[in-house]
Amino acid sequence: MSDDQSQQHRPHLEPQQYRRADEARDALVKLTYGAMATYAVGAAVRLGVVDRIGDGERTADDLAAECAAQPQAMTRLLRALTGLGLLTEPAPGRFAVTAVGAQLASDAPGSLHSLVRMFTDPALLRAWEHLDDSVRTGEPSFDTVFGTDFFGHLAERPALSAQFNAAMSQATAHTAELLPAAFPFDRFHAVADVGGGDGTLLAGVLRAHPALRGILFDRAEGLAQAGPRFARDGLADRCSLVAGDFFATAPEGADVYLLKSVLHDWNDEQCGQILDHVRRVVPDDGRLLIVEPVLPAVADASGDVIRYLSDLNMLVNVGGRERTRDDFERLCRTAGFAVRTVTALPRPNRSAVIEAEPV
Repeated sequence: MSDDQSQQHRPHLEPQQYRRADEARDALVKLTYGAMATYAVGAAVRLGVVDRIGDGERTADDLAAECAAQPQAMTRLLRALTGLGLLTEPAPGRFAVTAVGAQLASDAPGSLHSLVRMFTDPALLRAWEHLDDSVRTGEPSFDTVFGTDFFGHLAERPALSAQFNAAMSQATAHTAELLPAAFPFDRFHAVADVGGGDGTLLAGVLRAHPALRGILFDRAEGLAQAGPRFARDGLADRCSLVAGDFFATAPEGADVYLLKSVLHDWNDEQCGQILDHVRRVVPDDGRLLIVEPVLPAVADASGDVIRYLSDLNMLVNVGGRERTRDDFERLCRTAGFAVRTVTALPRPNRSAVIEAEPV
C-alpha cells in the first residue's frame, strides 16, 4: 500500500480527540511501568534512604557513601523517587522527604516501612511473574515457584516470618483505631481474635473497652511478638495467649469472635472449616465479626483498584480471594451463621465489619 493509500485509510481526528488518545496512551504506559515503581520503592526501603535523609536535606553523594553505593546510580534512584512523589530535589543533587515519603521512615508514627518492605520482597513478588498461570489454573503460583505454600515458607524462615508479622501489624494499626467504635463491644464479656498475630487489633479493642477480656489465638510463630505488646500496653492481665491452628479448633470462652484478614487467605472450603470451628464454640447469643474488604457486586474503574489487586495477590500467593457481600453471606450460611450487618469503616480504611450471629 502506498503512503497516499495509507493516508486515505487513516481516520481524521480533531485536536480534542488527539488529546484524549494521548491521555489514554499515557495512562496505559504509566500502568505498564508500575512494577518498576514498586522495585524503586523497595530499593529505597532496603537502602534506608528516608531514614538517612531524616527531616532535613542530604546530598546524593553523602547518601551514596553511607550506603556503599555508586554516586551516579544513587542520584538516579533518588530522582526516580522524586518523580514518584516520595522525595523533592530543592537543588541539584540535594534531596528532602515529602509527607508521602515520610511514611517509609522506620520509626515514624503511622509508619508503613515494614508493610512496604514485605510487599516489595521477592517472597511476595516472584509469584506475580506467573499471574497468567494462576489465571489459567485458578491455583497459587507461589507453591510452584518456592516448592511450598506461602505460610509453610514463612514457618521455615523466622526472620521473614517476623517481617511478615510486622507488616501485618502496620496494616492493622489503622483498623485497630476504628474498630472499637464500629461495634458495641460493651454488650459482651470477652472477645477472641482468631488468627490475630501480634495482637495489634485486639489490643486496640481492649484499650477502648476496659471491662472486656481478650483471647489471642494463633500459631506460635504468629504469637511471637504478642506477649511484649500486651505487656507494653498494660493489657497482659486481661488477655490470654492461646497457641493453636484454626483449621483444627477455635478457643472457647468468648462471646465475640474476630476474624480480621483471615478468610481472604483461603479458598471457600478452607474458610468453611475455620467458620465451622468458630461456630462450635460461639454461644447462641454471641457474635462473629469478619473484618475484611468487601468487593462491590459489579466492578468499575471509579472504585478502589487496591481491592482488586489484593484479590489477585491472594490468588497468586496463597490461593485465597477477596469477596463480595453475597460471597460472605454464603460462607456464613453454610457454617451456621446469618449476616446481620455490613458496615464499612471510615476511609481511607478499605475494610468493612461483617457482623454475623449463630442460627
